[in-house]
Amino acid sequence: MLKHSVDNSAHKSVGLRFQTFYLIVLGVTVNVLLSYLMYRRGLPLFFSSIGTITVSAVTGTLFSGILTAVVTNVVCSFFYEPSIYFAILNACFAIATVWYVSRYSFKKIGKTVLFALFLSVFSALVLSVIQLGIFGESLDSLISQNVRTFSAATNFPYFLSLIFVNFLVQFLEKGFSCLLVTVLFYIVPDSKLNSFAAGVWKQRPLTKKEMKQINSWRHDIKHSMRNRTTQVIVVSSVMIVVVMSWTGLSLFFNASRENSMQKARTVAKVASEIIDTEMVDDYIKYGREVRGYKETEELLYKIWLSAGDVTYLYVLKPEENGGRFIFDLNTSEEGVIPYYPGELVAYEDAFEPYIQDLLDGKEVPEIETNDVWGWMLTVYYPVRDESGKTVCYVGADVSLEYMTSYMQRFILKVLLTMGGFFIVIIAYALWKTSVYTTYPISSMTACIELFAQSGEDQEKLDENVKTIRSLDIHTEDEVEKLYRAICKMTLNQAEQMRDIRHLSDSTAKMQEGLIITMADMVESRDSDTGAHVQKTAAYVKIIVEGLKKKGYYAQKITPKFMSDVVRSAPLHDVGKINIPDGVLNKPGKLTDEEFAIMKTHTTAGKKILENAISSVQGENYLKEARNMAAYHHERWDGKGYPEGLHGEVIPLSARIMAVADVFDALASPRVYKPAFPLEKALAILQEGAGTQFDAKCVEVFMEALPEVKMVLKKYSSSV
Repeated sequence: MLKHSVDNSAHKSVGLRFQTFYLIVLGVTVNVLLSYLMYRRGLPLFFSSIGTITVSAVTGTLFSGILTAVVTNVVCSFFYEPSIYFAILNACFAIATVWYVSRYSFKKIGKTVLFALFLSVFSALVLSVIQLGIFGESLDSLISQNVRTFSAATNFPYFLSLIFVNFLVQFLEKGFSCLLVTVLFYIVPDSKLNSFAAGVWKQRPLTKKEMKQINSWRHDIKHSMRNRTTQVIVVSSVMIVVVMSWTGLSLFFNASRENSMQKARTVAKVASEIIDTEMVDDYIKYGREVRGYKETEELLYKIWLSAGDVTYLYVLKPEENGGRFIFDLNTSEEGVIPYYPGELVAYEDAFEPYIQDLLDGKEVPEIETNDVWGWMLTVYYPVRDESGKTVCYVGADVSLEYMTSYMQRFILKVLLTMGGFFIVIIAYALWKTSVYTTYPISSMTACIELFAQSGEDQEKLDENVKTIRSLDIHTEDEVEKLYRAICKMTLNQAEQMRDIRHLSDSTAKMQEGLIITMADMVESRDSDTGAHVQKTAAYVKIIVEGLKKKGYYAQKITPKFMSDVVRSAPLHDVGKINIPDGVLNKPGKLTDEEFAIMKTHTTAGKKILENAISSVQGENYLKEARNMAAYHHERWDGKGYPEGLHGEVIPLSARIMAVADVFDALASPRVYKPAFPLEKALAILQEGAGTQFDAKCVEVFMEALPEVKMVLKKYSSSV
């Protein structure tokens, strides 16, 4: 029967998971279709987060919403490439929505409007940073045009204008998304919405109250399994991303640097082949006026244009004090005047190690500089005459700053792209860990803890067994096997406790029967006690319950104490079994010798019950019976017997019995006296409060007169 139930719940779970999967597919489809329509119409609105917010709100789970967000942007990148860089932003919308539905509701219009405003402000800031950081002002021509118009009209800086325009666009989109979800929550039944959220569980879905209890229960744990798992996943993922990113970027930068250097070397080599070595000195002396100078300069210019990575191209002749420029193409930034032919320029510090090699006409390695011209990588290629002598050098500079700027944009693109997938991986790992391990184990632990706290309360034990079995964990792994074992163990333990309780109840009834039998044997020798055992036991119960209710002796009066006292009350006069009949049933006043014999029933009762206690190991109720039998004739002022104890030195059970015993003796007839009227008996009792009796015991007895009268009426025909 249990296996059949598990199979049914497994089939149901599979159906719910497919339902959630279809919802994710629908959310992605809506996002992509709306984005494509907006893109084709050239509108800045993409509505790519409607499905994301809806799926996140309906399922209430991070993985479903984040998966919808990232898949949406991946698909949209096929027709709008920059979409991939905004996957991480769309994933943040999913995270924010899940957080919102976990605390509030889309049915609360005011809070929903604030939520839409928050999403709009957040997305406007992030979009503006990404746009300027990667795309400059070319991300969206319509937005850029509106930003320029707004900036010109208000004199606001471009960045602030961009944020404002993006906010207006995003608020329209996010406001519409939140409105759609609000309408959905109003028209779709809660049961249907909850079924989508149930699809991600591998057990009975926990309510918000249960989740809150588990989370509060985790506060007592120094290191929760969920936190440790999260830390391991996040740290491992971050380390992998950092290592892979650093390695990839380093390789890319070195490859780009090497590629640019090879291009510069190739350009310098090609340029060296068109230099007329015989005219070099004339070029230096007469400049552009020399025949062939302008033609050579034009050829060099064309060579430079064919090499996109070369920033500066020039020809110089090394001398002791610097380089004598022959050609310096106008390849620098606008506004910078090139060196004229024959101009001598001092060497930079980075060239110091290579000056002699340059003067000797040797080949030198590439030189890296960072000066007023920027961060450069320079390649010098020798121009040799027919005899092989180096006449001059062609210099080709590659800007590493440009590469760095490109790398920065590239890194940002990589981080944004990987960030979206990184969040998906983290969300998937956390979802798997939560539904397969964290929540099942936490649920079981919380239930077992409650089961352990149930103690001997059979009703609580049975209720907790039902709660554990209702978890319905079906992870299909070791966790489920553990759950089945726990279900079986708790059920068996509850049944064993039930059997023990039945046995204990039977034993207790047998003990009570023996007590009553012993008490009746004693009472049968006393010809005129008149149901004394039953009445005093009833009075004892009234007094001990009254003390408990008033909060008196709170540390002493426990449930066990109350039970022991009530059960022991019939044995308070067990010592009378040793008193001779002549003394016990004498109709008149006892002599001093006879009274001395009568007083021995307290010590005799103590001895009888101590012998009984010694035969039973451990705590048992007979210890209170011994106290009541031995000391119920002690007085509060210390004038009682057998030991003359006083005040709270007298055991509490004996002080309770003293009030019950004396009142019954006063209110019942004896062979030596008639019964006192109830009012007189109560007056005598009150007179003895604080001298003969514990005043608190008398107080609660007097406050329970209706119950006292019911006992008298039940056992005495004279009242």
